[in-house]
Parts: sequence; C-alpha cells; structure tokens
Amino acid sequence: MAYTTINKQTDHFNTKLFTGTGSTNAQTGVGFQPDMVWFKNRSEVYSHQLYDVVRGVTKRILPDVTTAEETDANGLTAFGTDGFTVGSNVGINKSSNNIVAWNWKAGGGQGSSNTDGSINTTYTSVNTTAGFSISQYTGNGTYQATVGHGLGAVPKMIIVKGTSFSREWVVYHESMGNTKNMHLNDNSAQATEPTWGNTTPTNQVFTISGASQANWYDTNKPSETYIAYCFAEKQGYSKFGSYTGNGNADGTFVYTGFKPAFVITKKSSGTDEWNINDTTRDSYSNPLDANLLANTSAAESDHDRFDAVSNGFKMRTDSGQYNASGSTYIYMAFGQSLVGSNNVPCTAR
Repeated sequence: MAYTTINKQTDHFNTKLFTGTGSTNAQTGVGFQPDMVWFKNRSEVYSHQLYDVVRGVTKRILPDVTTAEETDANGLTAFGTDGFTVGSNVGINKSSNNIVAWNWKAGGGQGSSNTDGSINTTYTSVNTTAGFSISQYTGNGTYQATVGHGLGAVPKMIIVKGTSFSREWVVYHESMGNTKNMHLNDNSAQATEPTWGNTTPTNQVFTISGASQANWYDTNKPSETYIAYCFAEKQGYSKFGSYTGNGNADGTFVYTGFKPAFVITKKSSGTDEWNINDTTRDSYSNPLDANLLANTSAAESDHDRFDAVSNGFKMRTDSGQYNASGSTYIYMAFGQSLVGSNNVPCTAR
C-alpha cells in the first residue's frame, strides 16, 4: 500500500478538456489556480502551447519547436482561481475543435527571487507539497553555475527552455544521469553532453553548463533568459523512472505506487516520439489509446498502448514507440494512490 501526504491529485495536477469557441473562452473546474498550463488542439495540426505564471499571461512557448517565447494577446489571457481564460488563438481555442489543457499548481503566483544558486533566479514559484517549481533565470556563461529550484528535495526531472532566443528544450532525467540529456522538441535518443555540468541536482540547486562547453547555449548563454520546470518525486502522487521493453503485447509492467492519471514516455535508447497519455481523454476503458506527441504538432490519434491500473501501468503493445524488446524508456507520471488523510491508508475506495 502506497502512502502519501497528497490526498487529492486534483489539488495539484488536473487535466481539463473543452471545446473551442473561437472567441473569449473562460474555463473552470480545474480545481485550483493553475500556474502552468500546457495546451494541445486534439482535432487538428497545431503546435502545443505552454503558459506559466512566472513569465505571465499571453507569453507562450511551443514544446514541439525551438522558437523563442512569443506574446499572443489572443492566447491564455488569465489564470483564474479555478481555471483559465483563452482568447481566439486557433491552436488553443479554434471553434468546435477539441482541446486538452494539462494543469499544474506551483506557488499560486509569480513568486520571488531564489538566491540559493550562483545565479539568482528572477522569479521562482514553488509547490513543495507536490514537488513542482517554475524558475526564470538569466544565463552567465559560467561552467557549473547553479540555479535554485526551491523544492527542498532533489529534482528527478528538469525541463529547461531558452525563452529569449531559439534553442532546444533540454530534459534532465535521473534515469539518464547528469552527463546526458534529451530534447523535448524532437525524437532523438539521449546524448552525452555537459548540459547539466556533469553534476547531479541537490535539494537546493541544479547545475548548468558554461561557455567553454559544447551546447552550453541550451542552459547558460550569457544574458539570455531561461525558464526551468523542476519536478521532485512525491510518493503516491508522482513518479519519474525508467523501464525496459519486452517487445510483446503482454508488455512490461511499470510500478508507480498509484494509478496514473497522466503519463509521458520516451525511448531514451533510440529515436522515437514523446508520448502523452491520460485517463481524462480515455476515461472509460483500458488500454489507453488517445495518443498525443509532445514533439510534434500532430492531431490526436488512437492506438492501444497501455493499461492504467491501481499501482502503475502495463504495456499492451509491441510498438517500438512504447515497448521494443531491450529498449530503455524514461517516464513521468502523476496520479492518485488509495490513501486517506495524513498518510493513513484507506480500506476501500
């Protein structure tokens, strides 16, 4: 039985589905004021769009491309106490299109400067309960510079994007280690690069590369701005790990300790897509088959992939994208374990 201090996953992460209207569209029912919202038009080919409270409303970055931050007055125009408001942007609100918005709670506002690292952040918004923070900082070009994340726990996964210039979305994942990264915006395998200064994050800071290192632009170009999304693991709510595929429709089982509500998987040992699955778009049945790809603008497609069960997820495909024999995959998952208040397990649900 998994224990957790988080009684309701939907107090910190929730998936919202809505239909576009083509005009101002206020959405409620998220369950909290979201501090990061990741949108995808499910019906048509449009880029993913990501907004956060640290950079502010109308400031979008696109997870499937390398472009700099853009200002769109018709994008996300407000973070509400129970949702958000979007304008007429077709990628997130085209009339009659089906839209998904994945919502995370950070600190409930823009936050303040974190001074734990050698680079002071401009703002850090942090939710220590759920293990999620958003930090904005300006690069200084120094090798092994450090940035404070505010989590009070070691991040298992970090996503960094340069916002003032065009650059890759770089991903740190504990399962790959501190000498490797992958790009959220493409399907490439893990690469050995000093993006993270060859240093494992601590409970206060993460380390970034410098001017003398290859690909230092990804995390630390002087005078350029960056946004960092940091995730620590919380038992019974979030899990960041890896698994090995078996190439069989009776596939690998991945233990998380809770029923996943949202899962991203990526083959780290080879070239395949970043897969996004959730139980809101597939609310009635296993296996989950409504698939979106973080690194492409493709519309949603249906393919049987895996079962979400009470303590993890079970592969139901021999597809190389999810379960090739001998291949290694990383994942991030959020969900809900069967628990009561203050770490007391419940006896029924």
